[in-house]
Amino acid sequence: MFRKILIANRGEIAVRVIRACRALGVTSAAVYSEADAQALHARLADEAYPCGPAPARASYLDAERMLEIARACGADALHPGYGFLSENGAFAERCEAAGVRFIGPPGDVIRAMGDKLAARRLMMQAGIPVVPGSAEPITPQSALGLAEPLGFPLLVKAAAGGGGRGMRRVDDGAALLGAIERGAREAASAFGVGAVYLEKLLANPRHIEVQILADRHGKTLQLFERECSIQRRHQKLLEEAPASRIDAELRQQLGRAALGAARAAGYVSAGTCEFLVDRDDRFYFLEMNTRIQVEHAVTEAVTGVDLVEHMIRIAAGEPLGLAQEDLQLRGHAIEARIYAEDPARKFLPSPGALRVFRPPEGPGIRVDAGVVEGDRVTVHYDALLAKLIAWAPDRPRAIERLRGALDAFAIEGVASSLAFHRRAVRAPSFLAGRYDTGFVEDLMARGGTAEDTDGD
Repeated sequence: MFRKILIANRGEIAVRVIRACRALGVTSAAVYSEADAQALHARLADEAYPCGPAPARASYLDAERMLEIARACGADALHPGYGFLSENGAFAERCEAAGVRFIGPPGDVIRAMGDKLAARRLMMQAGIPVVPGSAEPITPQSALGLAEPLGFPLLVKAAAGGGGRGMRRVDDGAALLGAIERGAREAASAFGVGAVYLEKLLANPRHIEVQILADRHGKTLQLFERECSIQRRHQKLLEEAPASRIDAELRQQLGRAALGAARAAGYVSAGTCEFLVDRDDRFYFLEMNTRIQVEHAVTEAVTGVDLVEHMIRIAAGEPLGLAQEDLQLRGHAIEARIYAEDPARKFLPSPGALRVFRPPEGPGIRVDAGVVEGDRVTVHYDALLAKLIAWAPDRPRAIERLRGALDAFAIEGVASSLAFHRRAVRAPSFLAGRYDTGFVEDLMARGGTAEDTDGD
């Protein structure tokens, strides 16, 4: 096992990794920007080191600075968390070359899965269905000839990166060239790569993902699915496990596809295969996230498996001490991502001081927070404050626990997404488990009508 792990991240995921280090008896070393000098993760870690000015590009995204700190503090491993440098294949390889074990998949796997076109080709070779689309980057000259056989509506998508950046919906040929130009500019700005491609737009699909674990000894496991369809601007707001409308046969098919994808990629560590499921329960590979996911906690709740601890053990060379038949679903878990954002203003960030921050407690309730009362939310980073997870033996009771916990959660000083979540978990479509990726748009369009809050 490692002696010391440098956590190249901040906020709730840094706190989560610190707690996993404590459970394993490993020294945790945090990094903090000038804006985060008093942040919770910097206070909780065994050691903490400054990594630069407030802007992420000058601190948490500074690969050379992270390696300097790792070498200077004697860390023999580095956990990248999610975001920032977590899906940077070159950084993973630089860590390994410097004698610092990167807690994640190999750099070549990160690169292969980060290139969405390369990942699509690999999945097709492995016999895994993908959303119909172009096989190569498109140009304004080639676009229309590719678009017409696919049929509108379409998506222009960035070949690199994620989070919806570089993505544009196209409803007809007249809008295609402009969408390509805008998407390519945004992709180049966000990821340094302006390549885009076309993909058929599925009508209101469900966004389902499957958690995997793979060790360095050839064992790969799938830990069932999560429902992640409640999202705005392609960023998730609420997730649950298992998905409410996945029968045993489809669950097995998704699990087999995720295992096939991981093996085709030569995957090692924790990762996630994301799929779109259409109205006829046909599923299509979307992408593979080569890192721990924000929503990993719901899988932990229903399987009893500590995914972060297993990531560390796998990186240290330990074999997985689990077999596929050991893994069983236990009950139901739902996670609400609590952001410092104002739902009434299209989820605009809401920086400021947390005058009150009192998370709920109780049976089946877990809160993974990156802040405490009195902390300041800055404009420099993601606005996620905490993840509220409710577990119960079945979905109705998990919803009941989550509703009670959301009502008890007290936040003052900044606007938060609590009001949205309180409405969302009372919406009839959510209560029935019959929702898709159009849920947020539909809910917000209805405003504060009684329809949003019936089913109490």
